[in-house]
Amino acid sequence: MKLAALVLCVLVIVVAPAWAGTVGFQKLALPNPGGKPLTVGIWYPSDAAARPTPLEDFTQVVAADGPVAGRRLPLVVISHGSGGSFAGHYDTALALARAGFVAASITHEGDSWDDQSKVAEIWRRPAQLHQLIDYVLAAWPGRGHVDAARVGAFGFSAGGFTVLVAAGGVPNLATVAPYCASHAQTFTCKIVAAHAAEVRTGAALPASAWVHDRRIKAIVVAAPALGFSFGRRGLGAVTIPVQLWRDEEDHVLPYPDFAEAVRAALPRPPEYHVVADADHYDFLAPCPAALARQNPDICASRPGFDRAAFHARFDAAVVDFFRRTLG
Repeated sequence: MKLAALVLCVLVIVVAPAWAGTVGFQKLALPNPGGKPLTVGIWYPSDAAARPTPLEDFTQVVAADGPVAGRRLPLVVISHGSGGSFAGHYDTALALARAGFVAASITHEGDSWDDQSKVAEIWRRPAQLHQLIDYVLAAWPGRGHVDAARVGAFGFSAGGFTVLVAAGGVPNLATVAPYCASHAQTFTCKIVAAHAAEVRTGAALPASAWVHDRRIKAIVVAAPALGFSFGRRGLGAVTIPVQLWRDEEDHVLPYPDFAEAVRAALPRPPEYHVVADADHYDFLAPCPAALARQNPDICASRPGFDRAAFHARFDAAVVDFFRRTLG
C-alpha cells in the first residue's frame, strides 16, 4: 500500500507539474446582453516577464497581457461572494495559474462591492458563470490553449451557492422565508428582509430557471450561502467531485445550516474540510494594510488565526483537488 501511494504521488508530479514560467493576467469586459458588461480577470501560464501590478486594493506580480503558454490547459472559473469582485480570490487564481491552470474570475453584475442593486437576485449568478465559460472556451484570444474537457469551478459564499447550481443543484427558495422567520438577525435574513419582492420572485421560480453547465467536472465550495435551501432532492444531480470547506467560527453563515447542510445532502460524500478558528471572510485573500484599515470587518481574523498561513495551505489544497479531479 505504501509503495502504491508513492507511485501515485510520483505519477501526479509527472502528469501535472507546476508551471516553471510566470503568470499572465488579463482584465476584460465581457458582453452581457440585457445588463452591464461583466468584469473578468483571467490568470494563466506565460513566458513573459512579470512585475508588480495593481489589482483593485491588492498588488500582484504578473505579466499583464502577456501571451499564454502551454497546451491543453485546464480551466477553473471563480465566483465571488455577495458584495465582492473578481479580485477577491486573486491569490487562489495565482496559485492555479502557477500550477498550469487557466483561472477566470467574474464580477457578478448587481452583486459586487460597488453595485448591490440585484443582491437578492441570486438566480442570475449561475447564468453569468455560464457566460464566462462560454467566453473563455469560444471567444477569448487564448482559447486555443484551453482544454474544454477539463473545466472546474470555485465559489465562496454566494459564489459557493452559484457553483452548486452550475454543477446541477436546484435550490428551493421557498424555504428561505420560513428559515428567516426564526433566524431574523442573521446576515442572510437581513438581506431577505430588505428585498421582500425579489425573495417572493425567487420562491416562485421553476426548476428550469436555474442554469446548469455540464462542462463543469469538479467544484470547490467554500462556506456556501443558502445551503439549507437545497436538501437531498436539490443536490441529487450533483454527482461530480466536490471539495467542501467550512470555517468553524462562521458568524455570517453559521453552523449547521449552510456548509454542513450541503455536506449532508450531497449524494456523493465530498472532500470535507473544517477550518479551526476561522471566520467567514478568512476565505478571502489576505488584506494589505490599507484595505485592512478601510474594511476591518472583512479583513480582521479571530485572535491567533493567521489568514496568510491558512491561504498557503488552502490554495495548495484547492490546486491539488483540481489536479486530481480534472486530470
